[in-house]
Amino acid sequence: MRKDGSAPPPESGSSVSPDRPWFTRRSTLVVGVAALAPAALAGWVLTQVLAGSGPDGQQPRPLPASHAAGSPGQRDAKSGSTASGSPTAVATTPAAAPVPAPAPAKGPLAGKTVVVDPGHNTGNFKHTDEIDQQVDIGTGHKECDTTGTTTNSGYMEAEFTYDVSQRLRAALEAQGAKVVLTHQQDRPWGPCITERARIGNEANADAVVSVHADGVSAGSRGFHVILPAKVKGGAADTSKIVGPSRELGERIAGNFARTTGSAPANYLGSGTGLVVRDDLGGLNLSTRPKVFIECGNMRDAKDAAQLTSPEWRQKAAQGIADGIVGFLGG
Repeated sequence: MRKDGSAPPPESGSSVSPDRPWFTRRSTLVVGVAALAPAALAGWVLTQVLAGSGPDGQQPRPLPASHAAGSPGQRDAKSGSTASGSPTAVATTPAAAPVPAPAPAKGPLAGKTVVVDPGHNTGNFKHTDEIDQQVDIGTGHKECDTTGTTTNSGYMEAEFTYDVSQRLRAALEAQGAKVVLTHQQDRPWGPCITERARIGNEANADAVVSVHADGVSAGSRGFHVILPAKVKGGAADTSKIVGPSRELGERIAGNFARTTGSAPANYLGSGTGLVVRDDLGGLNLSTRPKVFIECGNMRDAKDAAQLTSPEWRQKAAQGIADGIVGFLGG
């Protein structure tokens, strides 16, 4: 602008139009469009994000949780605070749900403990020095254990007793009982008769059954159940178990005969299948109701045929189990 107020002449090469008002309107329009473009672009991007697709039509990758909208700032791994310095709760692993207690045993023998004593041990034949040691049975002394008998073909009594005891355990556990065996097959010999009695006593057993088979002359057939006599001497005192042991024995004898079809022994017991003895340490030292059962005579061919039959042994185990269930009030 000159001093006199007139406009200066245009510079050389200038293309400024003398139409001032048009220039002003065009400048204003350009500025407006320039201002609107970023807003329009931001709106388009926001629309695409909300629509769930990226610029190439594919689903956008989700942002990391630490960068997601509305999430706190990045966490300090050691302090648990955000980058802004404000404390945040540190994520913890939820506590594992408590393991539910096992369901209580069900059945007529639930809450009952039965000790099953497989007579003898297959290893006793190789450990005669050990089993010949004398032990105190209260009324005297006897061998720690014996070998047991065999059939004429060599089937051991200890094999028979262990097999029947395993079947008996399964039958009793199916009725809800806790079953304790006095020994397993991996034991090299024994246990001694004193230890067998102690296992039943310490288990506070509701009933104890020692499984056996007899070994007498051919022609002597049938089963019998041995009951404790009333004895008192040293560590032996059967006064409290004589009565309940007889009841246990009677229950077993009746059920065993019915289930197996076997008759009571024809060579002792006067046909009752019940015999009382005072010379067995396993009975003398017991403080729990206890009996022995001689399931048959291994030296008689007809009895041996039954004792060596798996099907018959299953019946024998079931007959004993039924007697125990009856005794314990099942």
